[in-house]
Amino acid sequence: MLNELRPYQAEALENIRESIRGGVRRLVVQAATGAGKTKIAAAIVEGAMSKGNRMAFVVPAIALIDQTVESFWAEGIKDIGVIQASHNMTDWSRSVQICSIQTLQARKAWPQAATVVIDEVHRLHEAHKKWLTDPDWISVPFIGLSATPWTRGLGKYFDSLLVAATTSELIEQGYLSRFRVFATGHPDLSKVKTVAGDYHEGELSTAMQQGELTADIVRTWQEKFGKGKTLCFGVDKAHAKSIQERFQAAGISCGYQDADTTPDERREIKRKFHNGEYLVVSNIQTLTTGVDWDVRCLILARPTRSEMLYVQIIGRALRTADGKSEALILDHSDTTMRLGFVTDIHHEHLNNGTPADKAAAREAEKSAPPLPKECKSCGVIKPARVRICPNCG
Repeated sequence: MLNELRPYQAEALENIRESIRGGVRRLVVQAATGAGKTKIAAAIVEGAMSKGNRMAFVVPAIALIDQTVESFWAEGIKDIGVIQASHNMTDWSRSVQICSIQTLQARKAWPQAATVVIDEVHRLHEAHKKWLTDPDWISVPFIGLSATPWTRGLGKYFDSLLVAATTSELIEQGYLSRFRVFATGHPDLSKVKTVAGDYHEGELSTAMQQGELTADIVRTWQEKFGKGKTLCFGVDKAHAKSIQERFQAAGISCGYQDADTTPDERREIKRKFHNGEYLVVSNIQTLTTGVDWDVRCLILARPTRSEMLYVQIIGRALRTADGKSEALILDHSDTTMRLGFVTDIHHEHLNNGTPADKAAAREAEKSAPPLPKECKSCGVIKPARVRICPNCG
């Protein structure tokens, strides 16, 4: 498989092997959205299988089980069993077990494995933590994968961070799409409280449905893009549904997805999105991670203070595709001007949840690039020190 890997993927795989050979047993690998995390994971799996070892690949959501199976099959890995309720691929004899962390937690039992890979490791469950610290598993390598492994306290459970590729590097190398961001709305969030580092969801939803904000989403999309393969992120069910209704009232086909959408319904939504039956799909977070849709335009109608959520959302639009020269981001949330471009957000170390981490974060803020600004003529968001707008001149 190595000769099929991109150069940075092959380098990451060799660095993972060196780390494990050097005694590291808790390693996080950061690979930006679109970096081919599944390809790296498949190479890890193939390496374990070539030695006759069993391994576990753990996903944080049931919706990712079948998607992972399909991805591994596409890489030629078929000796797969699934640990998730009464899944029809349940087979403990298979050397690779794709596991739902919720099922493992409910059963209070870990699968036999010589290596454990935790997908989307920034979403660390209590069951993950118990497994990682189980005395019987101390010598077993655990490899965490994520595009945004910046969760507070993640460094308590993992020893080191290996950065395989950043968003900026992948764009420069042509593996991710370039993007253009428009500041298309300025919601008043002054009365919205912050809870656990992000906006209070209920108050945020109310704020984002005030005045003409929702109607402006449709008008701006019609003016700036007006085509299919558009993904919209709302705050909660009420907000995302109101956006769907606005698009439909304007005669624009728009799907909707949330946590209650069944797997069959999700497959149908994806099919309609790609064949043009739905020009737009409005969702709340269910399309934030583990999604490989061909997105040409992304509507960010969900303000956030979370770098992880922001980078994951924008990453949905950065995959390359035939005929796609750039991704268009319509930011109705002011998040880009609050947090910066996703290419400016980067961390070299895991967070241990200590006062020293807070001090390091404050120092990093001082050296971070200045926040981008909105062009008052055309609304495009440009780097702070760029005097002439690259969009309108």
